[in-house]
Amino acid sequence: MIRPGDRLRIRATLAAALLVAWGVSAANPAAAPLRADEKGSMVFPGVAWQRAEPESQGVDPAKLRAAMEYLGRALGDWGGIGTVFIARNGFEIWAGADGDKEYQIYSATKSFTSTLLGLLIQDGKVSLDTLAKDIEPALADLYGGVTLRHFATMTSGYDSAGGSYEFDAQGRGDSWNPGPPAPPIFPPGSRFRYWDDAMSQFGNVLTKAARAPLDRLFKERIADPIGMIRWRWTENDTPAGRVLCWTGGIWTSSRELARFGHLFLNRGNWNGRQLIDAPWVDQATSVQVPASVPNDMLPRSRGAGVYGFNWWVNGVNPDGRRLWPGAPPRTFYANGLHNNVCIVVPEWKVVIARTNGGRTGGSANTPPDVDEIWSRFFSRLAEAVAAPPSGVTRIRGRLRPPTPSCTRAAPRTSGRGRSGGPRPTPPPR
Repeated sequence: MIRPGDRLRIRATLAAALLVAWGVSAANPAAAPLRADEKGSMVFPGVAWQRAEPESQGVDPAKLRAAMEYLGRALGDWGGIGTVFIARNGFEIWAGADGDKEYQIYSATKSFTSTLLGLLIQDGKVSLDTLAKDIEPALADLYGGVTLRHFATMTSGYDSAGGSYEFDAQGRGDSWNPGPPAPPIFPPGSRFRYWDDAMSQFGNVLTKAARAPLDRLFKERIADPIGMIRWRWTENDTPAGRVLCWTGGIWTSSRELARFGHLFLNRGNWNGRQLIDAPWVDQATSVQVPASVPNDMLPRSRGAGVYGFNWWVNGVNPDGRRLWPGAPPRTFYANGLHNNVCIVVPEWKVVIARTNGGRTGGSANTPPDVDEIWSRFFSRLAEAVAAPPSGVTRIRGRLRPPTPSCTRAAPRTSGRGRSGGPRPTPPPR
């Protein structure tokens, strides 16, 4: 005869056995994938992201897989999709095998730098209309009318002396040098030019306004609260001395980068704590360069209608075409050389991060039709998000899963601050 106490022990033993069979550890509950009947509201990752079956978050797994297969083919010769990480509602629903590998994300760093502008505005130290010369006196003679808004929108016309890449018709080259200042390229606000010299001077001005290194400010105010641990912000040598590389110096993994995107998906709020003001997030990720502002002639300078405060926005180009027609209009993203991206889709509550390195020899690893590739991918992903998952019936606005069965969970992929080092070859973007 089985006594009551024995029944409890037997049930506990059976439950433990099922957890082992599903690949779940009691010490690591994040490893248990949610199923279709466990769909919930927005969550935030702790030490690790919590995995969920795509259908539990309203995503058709077969159509998601088809979208990823397309992306894998399209990017197959350009680094592939091994680092791609996708979260919906804060749950991991797709993760490549290399999601923990760290890469330099190049110009995606710019979105981090402008976030620190948001913090300084929040702290009352500056405003968007603060004149840069009031913080950096060296700008007074040549750039007396340049504001922080001009720097954040790449419309300052700022140039540093010298340069080593992307030379224009006048022989001016770009660099990662904040100074010394050279004569202006154009009057502030009159044109869009994607220019790393200007971004470097912007970082210099923000550092002086903060009276602290920006990587330290980011660590204390953003990275630590969101659990972004594996990252570093490198320095480079310039005529002004060794400085933080404000335009392209962050190294991190796609899994960590997605935390930054998740913060912006939630308008600066992390699990109930407002780290950066929601109005700033809304401004930074909305079009701040009207389509009527002329783009410069250089290949990277295509921000009219699609650029915020150092974030790219799925806006409408001067030719009347949306940047990514296949993606929802509110989509925005941080973007760096080699197609390092952190994409946020508010309409779908989705974050997608991808990191990537250069080709052999260090040449650019971004396909020439990259915008078309992402647009076509989002057209396919839209089918996965819009339709009820395969085998799931929508009842009274809710999803009813098929009869559940015990299946083994898919194995999880495994889960700093500043560092110096040699100056890298400057990137186009």
